[in-house]
Amino acid sequence: MLAYVRSLWIWGAVTLLILFWLPLLAIIRLLDRDPALYTTGRWFRRLGSAMTRVNPVWNITVKGLPEHYVRKPVVVVSNHQSLADIPVISRLPWEMKWVAKRELFRVPIVGWMMQLAGDIPLERGDARSGARVLAHAARYLKNNCPVIIFPEGTRSPDGLVGRFTDGAFHLAVASQVPVLPVAVEGTRDALPKKNWRFGDTINITVSVLPEVSTAGLTRDDVESLRERIRTMICENIASARNVSPASVDAVLQRSGQKRA
Repeated sequence: MLAYVRSLWIWGAVTLLILFWLPLLAIIRLLDRDPALYTTGRWFRRLGSAMTRVNPVWNITVKGLPEHYVRKPVVVVSNHQSLADIPVISRLPWEMKWVAKRELFRVPIVGWMMQLAGDIPLERGDARSGARVLAHAARYLKNNCPVIIFPEGTRSPDGLVGRFTDGAFHLAVASQVPVLPVAVEGTRDALPKKNWRFGDTINITVSVLPEVSTAGLTRDDVESLRERIRTMICENIASARNVSPASVDAVLQRSGQKRA
């Protein structure tokens, strides 16, 4: 009974927040003359943060939080465990433009707000779309607005850290801006699966890791940069689980299974 009432509260509160936020965001967007739409985007992230705060079963801790990213050009990269990552990462107190699959922009209300906030749609499997995304993201960086990308490209099916694609790291090197790794742990089971009711309390951690400079790096350094960032995220998640980094590395785990 408690789970039933609690879940009703969560979904009801989230629905009311979304309905309230759409006209608010539309008004802010009309007044926002910043080429990076920084204020509009920041208010959209506040919606994500508010959604996590009305959910009593999500116990969220943010670690390693810097204070100087308000208008600093940086490429943020994070592992991706579930759709809950998006509102959870919105707890970080600065604006970032999100690269997200185009299908999300077609979702009523939420997709409209993503468009208002200036987020960047990606058509997966379309090389030209990927090039447009990087050009769009580079313009935001030039206007001192961070960009966030999930380099795994999709949610992890098992909570392990998958292979990273190169796009985020090409962007950082080409723009000569730092990469800021973020490790998210605990969101894999944060949303109900095939059920609308939330379960027991889930502990979620968002760890902001030390930024990595790209000063002087070239295209030839993208692979090593990518693997350095991926290793940092794997090590952080492994530490949170008190296991070895290899045990959270999907690439190593699957290659080991093939050899066996």
